[in-house]
Amino acid sequence: MPEQNPTTYPCRECQIGTLRPKQVSYFIRQGRQLVSVPDFPAWVCDFCGNREYDAGALAELNAMLENNRRTLRQPRRPRPKTDPEQPRPPADPRRRP
Repeated sequence: MPEQNPTTYPCRECQIGTLRPKQVSYFIRQGRQLVSVPDFPAWVCDFCGNREYDAGALAELNAMLENNRRTLRQPRRPRPKTDPEQPRPPADPRRRP
């Protein structure tokens, strides 16, 4: 029985090709921005091109993006608290009901 190379796996998508480790470009949308990561580790099928990304690398990337998102987030201004006992200002008489 021939030995299978330990760095290849059968493709789960097409079940014909072989997944091999490769460095690919990875894209993710973060809010309104598109983030591109070159040389991202993935498993790529040599037949159908299916990509399976390395779980450890994805977790590390998500942690970095989450940390960056927290530092870039603008602090919210606190809303002024209203006192229910305080009377409301009169309505603008020019405004139609």
